[in-house]
Amino acid sequence: MALISIVIPAYNEEKRLPDTLRKIHKFISSKKLKAEIIVVDDGSSDNTAAVASSLKNSKVRLVKNPKNMGKGFSVKNGVNSAKGDIILFTDADLSTPIKHLAEFIQYHKEGYEVVLASRDLVESRVMVPQSQFREFGGKIFNLMVRIVTGLPIHDTQCGFKSFTKKAANLIFPRQTIPRFGFDVEILFIAYCNKLAIKESAVDWYNAPGTKVSFFKDSIRMFMELFKIRMNGIKGKYK
Repeated sequence: MALISIVIPAYNEEKRLPDTLRKIHKFISSKKLKAEIIVVDDGSSDNTAAVASSLKNSKVRLVKNPKNMGKGFSVKNGVNSAKGDIILFTDADLSTPIKHLAEFIQYHKEGYEVVLASRDLVESRVMVPQSQFREFGGKIFNLMVRIVTGLPIHDTQCGFKSFTKKAANLIFPRQTIPRFGFDVEILFIAYCNKLAIKESAVDWYNAPGTKVSFFKDSIRMFMELFKIRMNGIKGKYK
């Protein structure tokens, strides 16, 4: 039986983490999966680390960043610590329900090396939407992703993606972006190296308390698109 690693980047998530871990444990047990859960504490100022540590005896492993480094750094750190044959990273708020992991595992069995959740396919169901302002901003960003990088993907930013161990070993050592623009970069690396990518429709529930600053992080992410494109032109991702 394949080992599944579930990586959860967490910054000040002491309130949401217990329920998230409970739901993940329930899913793992119901599907009889062999799994490990890795919580990456990104320099939290609350009790995130203590919450994760208190659950170590239930398949939870804590990895700590030296300070607040960003979501991309946290995911990379967690993936580097993972032992699984399939590695999933998911947001700590479980905006994409953990039930979709079952579908992702099946796609990997069919030969896909990278599987990502999408809110923008016809079959996708946005059960609790973002504000119209953020939703419009997301569509503009996605359009820019397509124009600048050529990635044929509808939704790069949904925080629920899985990789075979082989794909992870190819992608994450080449990742350079430590914050929110990392999603585009890792998918672009996979695309440049002709990995088999599957975009999968999911249910999605917007959760309050996002760590993304619309203006500051959006400007940085737009700039990072051009960095990704230049790295691709220079052959840094192959």
